[in-house]
Amino acid sequence: MLFAPYAEHLAKYAVAHNPKHVLEVAAGTGIVTRALHAALPEATIIATDLNAGMLAHGATRLTAENVTWQQADAISLSFGDASFDLVVCQFGAMFFPDRTEAFREARRVLAPGGRFLFTMWAPIEHSPLAAIVARAAADAFPNDPPSFLTRTPYGHGDPAVTKRELRAAGFIQVDVETVEMPSRAATAYDPAIGFCQGSPLRLEIESRDPARLAAITESAARAVAAQYGDGPIEATMRAFVFDARS
Repeated sequence: MLFAPYAEHLAKYAVAHNPKHVLEVAAGTGIVTRALHAALPEATIIATDLNAGMLAHGATRLTAENVTWQQADAISLSFGDASFDLVVCQFGAMFFPDRTEAFREARRVLAPGGRFLFTMWAPIEHSPLAAIVARAAADAFPNDPPSFLTRTPYGHGDPAVTKRELRAAGFIQVDVETVEMPSRAATAYDPAIGFCQGSPLRLEIESRDPARLAAITESAARAVAAQYGDGPIEATMRAFVFDARS
């Protein structure tokens, strides 16, 4: 619904640069890793994330001699200088506690002429499924609305700010593309469950009233269905794809 379309898009970018040694940061469960491996079967790929459990799940989905799963912190990478010709990150930069430092680390481990490809969500109004669920959660707590979705994954959608951070980190040239993709789900419940129960929005809901999680998920599903039907549904989503050169 969210990540697979952009994973394929990033993999196409990667193929155009023909990298041999790839580092992925914030790899999660490996959606991008699998797309990269399929597109670049001869490249060595090290997929990293802070969350060891997510990497363990990813490793069950892809086993290959040239793919390594390794726990790592994006703002303090353990790899040597100039170790990779491509660094990739899909929808992870919004969570870095210090984005400029993480970008500096990406540049450090890149060989001269290497590329840093990554995606960040545009503001939430350009991803209506997320916006509908966020509004349903906020409406449930009008005096203290949960704000995770608008604040964090969809709260850093100004490419000019990110470009300044990349240049401060030492990247010489930065290009950005606005990419709109279809966001498809089998039912109206899928985005409601995914956001309300499968993201940190759940923690915000439960911190206010854990007994209402199911009811708020149901309300969000009804709101999605009111606009898109019960399913299958198709909406749009928008993200920025950054191509930074060392």
